[in-house]
Amino acid sequence: MFNKKSTSLAGQVALITGSESGIGRETARAFCRQGAAVVLNGRQAERLESTRQALAAEGFQVAACVADVTDYAACERLVATAIAAFGRLDILITNASISQRAYFADMQPAVFRQVLDSNVYGSVYPLKAALPYLIQARGSVTFISSISALNGMPSGSAYCAGKAALANLAHTLRLELAATGLHFGVVHIGFTQNDPDKRVLNAAGQPVPIAHRPPRWQKSQAQVAAIILRHVRRRQRRTVISGLGRLILVVHALLPRLGDWVVLTSQRRLRNFYE
Repeated sequence: MFNKKSTSLAGQVALITGSESGIGRETARAFCRQGAAVVLNGRQAERLESTRQALAAEGFQVAACVADVTDYAACERLVATAIAAFGRLDILITNASISQRAYFADMQPAVFRQVLDSNVYGSVYPLKAALPYLIQARGSVTFISSISALNGMPSGSAYCAGKAALANLAHTLRLELAATGLHFGVVHIGFTQNDPDKRVLNAAGQPVPIAHRPPRWQKSQAQVAAIILRHVRRRQRRTVISGLGRLILVVHALLPRLGDWVVLTSQRRLRNFYE
């Protein structure tokens, strides 16, 4: 078991979903650099293997498993990979998810469900499969959410609903499993630099580029990974990344109408990127 004063994750085993690319990949690298063994996950076999090879070449302990985290049987295989490779599991970070760029009135119901499933069951299923090992280790679970879950975001109904659900899920499990010593936390990520080929779903379920974001609002993937690492090591309950995220949290709590006005105004200015 690790605590707030620990300086190393040596001997710990972390499973990070959606770690073949992007934030998940950089989070895996950050944990490896602190001495953890890491189980990588993704749905694209070639990209996942490329990430595994790159980290292994740096001398890190890594294993990998292709698995769709919205499939419970696949999550069982994913956890089995961790146990077979390293004999234990201490940390789970549910990072894999699908985002969207579509207004609710235009979305096909199946697309809404696909996005919601990735953000809710994509966390529930890996946790359910891993829970006995995490309890045994008195370990740590972190759900990766978004600042958009704090106040909502036009064109992101299913994504925001799913990410908001994770905070309540973490709170409920914290109460249910308080006696186990298992840590449950949520990280609300803000605007982050993405891989060039990053895609989200449109109303028909087709992958499209992410909408424009001013560079000055974005953190690098490595910066976000460092914050996730600190969150886990300190066993924090909630971490809101970026000044913008913390502002949204305060405004939503104290001046919700002002928060809605700011969001709607900014969306109108950027709407040409959504059409």
